[in-house]
Amino acid sequence: MNTTVFNPTEQNERTYLEVIKQRITAEIDDTSQSVSEHEKDVAEFKEYFWENRDSMDRMEKLAVRKSITQTILIGEKVDAKRKRLFRLLKTPWFGRIDFKPDDDELPVPIYIGIHSFYDNEHNINLIYDWRAPVSAMYYDYETGPAIFAAPSGNTSGEITLKRQYRIREGKMEFMIENALNIQDEILQKELAQASDNRMKNIVATIQRDQNLIIRNEEAPVLIIQGVAGSGKTSIALHRIAFLLYRNPKTINSNDILIISPNKVFADYISNVLPELGEEKIRETGMEDLAVEILQHKVKFQLFSEQITRLLEKPDEDFISRIRFKASHEIVTKMNEFVLHIENNCFTPRDIVVKKHPVPAWFFEERFKAYHRLPLMKRLPAIVKDTADNIRIFYNYDVTAKERNEIKKAIDNMFVNTNLRKLYKEFYDWLGKPELLQMLKGTTYEFADVFPMIYLNILLEGIKPYTNVKHLLVDEMQDYTPVQYGVIAKLFSCNKTLLGDRFQSVNPYSSSCAEDIGKVFPEATIMELFTSYRSTFEITAFVQKIQFNEKIIAVHRHGQAPKVFTSNDQKEEIQIIIQEINQFSQSSFNTMGIICKFQKQADLLHEILEIEGLKTSLLTDESISFFNGVHITTPWLAKGLEFDQVTVPFCTPENYSTEMDRHLLYVACTRAMHRLTVTGTGKLTSLVNRK
Repeated sequence: MNTTVFNPTEQNERTYLEVIKQRITAEIDDTSQSVSEHEKDVAEFKEYFWENRDSMDRMEKLAVRKSITQTILIGEKVDAKRKRLFRLLKTPWFGRIDFKPDDDELPVPIYIGIHSFYDNEHNINLIYDWRAPVSAMYYDYETGPAIFAAPSGNTSGEITLKRQYRIREGKMEFMIENALNIQDEILQKELAQASDNRMKNIVATIQRDQNLIIRNEEAPVLIIQGVAGSGKTSIALHRIAFLLYRNPKTINSNDILIISPNKVFADYISNVLPELGEEKIRETGMEDLAVEILQHKVKFQLFSEQITRLLEKPDEDFISRIRFKASHEIVTKMNEFVLHIENNCFTPRDIVVKKHPVPAWFFEERFKAYHRLPLMKRLPAIVKDTADNIRIFYNYDVTAKERNEIKKAIDNMFVNTNLRKLYKEFYDWLGKPELLQMLKGTTYEFADVFPMIYLNILLEGIKPYTNVKHLLVDEMQDYTPVQYGVIAKLFSCNKTLLGDRFQSVNPYSSSCAEDIGKVFPEATIMELFTSYRSTFEITAFVQKIQFNEKIIAVHRHGQAPKVFTSNDQKEEIQIIIQEINQFSQSSFNTMGIICKFQKQADLLHEILEIEGLKTSLLTDESISFFNGVHITTPWLAKGLEFDQVTVPFCTPENYSTEMDRHLLYVACTRAMHRLTVTGTGKLTSLVNRK
């Protein structure tokens, strides 16, 4: 036994765990008392204010209100600390390294947990936050030489010991020491666990390549291109938690915004940051953003409706319209079109205000002088200059009525300022009027929404979202260059974008990391190749559907995917029922039945309900994700993961096109432990590929 090692044995570690838990408990008691005292102080301030409000002057009332506010804020901070301590009590730490700096004789034990814990009595840090600089060594090095970026500069030394623990509800389940594959061993144990109704934090199993992304503080725009199951979203959320930890004075959770694919996914990831001690952050969708910008004035097709139409009626004209509006070309052409408008839309004329003439050349001069302003923003500036000119040269102050007449006269010098008309004129100017087709009167196709917004921004400008200091965009592959053009103009803050080009549910309007990098030339692109979600057998199966030469499958083995063909649909339904029954008798928590069409999902849900089986139907209106059996579609299942997945109706009629390949790939890659594919008659060749 090495007696120079702090807590050399597992029993020593278990004893030490109990000691630390007692200290954490004592700290919880102290903070609970402090919370109670602050609550009491607030109540007393309010009571004093209420009883003396009539006799207090304005300044005293302000002082009391300020005292109440400050006391509440301090109390909230203390309560937040108490919540962190309760989390720490359940799992004080998950890892440990003993680090000996080059200048020291003895190594120092460094216990690493979700939060730090400082012993005020002995002035020592007992637990280090996983985001602390010294903790980075735990993820980046095995035993041997190591270095970390301390506040005073880089500190080099040696890691003499490395341990990993699983502690749950305050009980140590196991400890692993000093093996080179320490991360792999723990990772395998974690990956073998059943899924949950919420995404889990991964602080105990962060891998080296993931840690590099999480701790990247230099990139103003970070693009994460990762294979299915590589943990992109989790890594991005941990990156947000890291940035909040590193920059508490300049950014907080209220300054973060996530653009997520749907409400179910937003609910699924909602607990990760709170688990890491940060508040929930705001979330929106691209469609919500469009509605807000257009102020509910424009009706448009939903993204899911676009997908459904592509699947049900994939006519070439519709696809061509989508392809063009998802290209970099439309951005270039719109910029050229706005220049064309500037050169042709303004016809200056002489006007007279109260017998005071203002010549056409004056308006032309002022129009050109404001060339840096968006076209429609020039009107009020020219109106102001006209009024000033009359005051200076004619010594006459125009009235409010006359100012309105000037505005109307200048407005008439513009040929057309209506957004809808200008958007239509854009396609006429291109010589391709057929690229704009309306749906049901005044409803636009989804592919038109962001080009229209982009044109509006070029013409009128837009007030940026200055209240957002970091933007996170998930499923980046489903957004087009023009959408990123809008994002670039709306959000000048730092950004984290993540996705996988192989998981696009609409290959006609998808973007890869390189495409997005053209919009954000300052971006850093980082790639993740290891897939952790699915077993080796499931990953090998989906590689036959859509091959990705870069993917690295984790060697976690399980049951080979099952493929069933049935004689009729009734028999196929019985196979699905059998799968549900097996799930119900297993230790698994979540099962996904992923249909290509929403109407298939609706019908299957109805049939299974008649059979007495309890299932949940996920739709565009769904807002929550929970344990049990979910029937859904690939575009609503994106980002989610299930212990067990069944993909029904995999016939040649259902899955045959390149778009179908993407959808089938997304559906199958949702499976963690078990995958079943079913079809009536004959299976699609997308599954049977050798």
